Amino acid sequence: MLFNSLQYALFLPVVFFIYWFITSKNLRLQNGFLLAASYFFYACWDWRFLFLLLFSTFLDFFSGLKIGKTEKRSKRLFWLWLSISINLGFLGVFKYYNFFATSFAALLSHMGLAVHPRMLNVVLPVGISFYTFHGLSYILDVYRRRIEPERNFIDYGLFVSFFPLLVAGPIERATHLLPQLKKPRNFDYRKTVDGMKQILWGLFKKIVIADTCARYVNAVYDNPAAMPGSARLLAAVFFAIQIYGDFSGYSDIALGTARMLGIELLRNFAYPYFSRSIAEFWRRWHISLSSWFRDYLYIPLGGSKVGTWKKIRNVFVIFLVSGFWHGANWTFICWGALNALFILPSVILKTNRNNLEIVAKGRSAPTLRELAAMALTFALTVLAWIFFRSDSLPGAFSFIAGIFSPSLFYPFPTLHLHRYFMVPLVCFFLTEWYGREDPYAIARFQLWPKTLRWAAYYAIFFYISYFSSYAPQQFIYFQF
Repeated sequence: MLFNSLQYALFLPVVFFIYWFITSKNLRLQNGFLLAASYFFYACWDWRFLFLLLFSTFLDFFSGLKIGKTEKRSKRLFWLWLSISINLGFLGVFKYYNFFATSFAALLSHMGLAVHPRMLNVVLPVGISFYTFHGLSYILDVYRRRIEPERNFIDYGLFVSFFPLLVAGPIERATHLLPQLKKPRNFDYRKTVDGMKQILWGLFKKIVIADTCARYVNAVYDNPAAMPGSARLLAAVFFAIQIYGDFSGYSDIALGTARMLGIELLRNFAYPYFSRSIAEFWRRWHISLSSWFRDYLYIPLGGSKVGTWKKIRNVFVIFLVSGFWHGANWTFICWGALNALFILPSVILKTNRNNLEIVAKGRSAPTLRELAAMALTFALTVLAWIFFRSDSLPGAFSFIAGIFSPSLFYPFPTLHLHRYFMVPLVCFFLTEWYGREDPYAIARFQLWPKTLRWAAYYAIFFYISYFSSYAPQQFIYFQF
């Protein structure tokens, strides 16, 4: 069930009505209903993988109880590693088995040994990377005694499976979400309206911006040899816009939906393309995953409070693992390695904590220096995204070589580029810039006169309707 589908447009109001007007008197009933709705939401993708989600949930719930019950370190470690190994084992089989098998066979072939490994012809369970990390963060926090183990299975199951974040995040923490699920929630008209606005902006990002960019990007990447450098460069820039509109659009819909239900999820994006450095970019892009790797991998390795060589090692570890988390392909690993190289100078020089505030805060425009820093950061990010989008490393290098060729100065073909697309695209960036100090861009419309504010909402709705297709397009991060 896609967020941008008719099914979800029917599902959400039904859930909203039952949640607030039938089950709201009883917290246990309210949470039980939300859990049932979440399992139904997930079963709409493929009901068979619901059993995998249930098994993972039971495993971590039971392991958490066992860890919290004993003081003996060996037993605590046993249950911790049992949970980690089984969860990562499922993730490895479904997501990485074929990659390791083919890579090992290729290595042996270079040594003169012909091996034909058996491939697994299985569908990747949607959301497995996300709900696995939900469970792992819970188990690790219980083991470190940051939280007490949850003894109510319905509440824990809802923490793992809450439908707005189940398929593509944000990756929640038990310390943040579970306390909200334990407290009574009262209907708040302002939060509901605010959530609907964020959903509207998320749909605009996905349908108008991301899906329109995708048509041009796909046309170029499907036949790059026939495309001049200008078309390749435009496709690279459009993919950067596409993946931001697609993923941050999903996150906006998820956060808006949760807010309508009285629950606040972790913020996942904070205007990353207005960053003045790669370090700032990674504080603003996919925040829940970046902070997950920081807290559960980077800091335990010593973080930046170690010697220079260990510091370099830690940076590469976290970015290579992040790349591998995204997909079983050398292109993702190379994407992670590139970002590690880009961020390394600031880590070594200890400038990675610069630019903690949004650019040009309290001002209408950036300085020339800020503008140049943003342009350089965006250019480096676009370069890295080429590896993320390409099917293979040779394809990525060939794509880049085609950009830096004389054909870069040829007129680019319009292909599937909508002739009216530039108007909403320019409005999109202007709106994001105008609202960059708010949790989502159109929240600042609240300061406008009522007539102008509603005119803007209707304009956004018009563009969503105008650019919508009969077959809703899947979100990019569903494949991860």
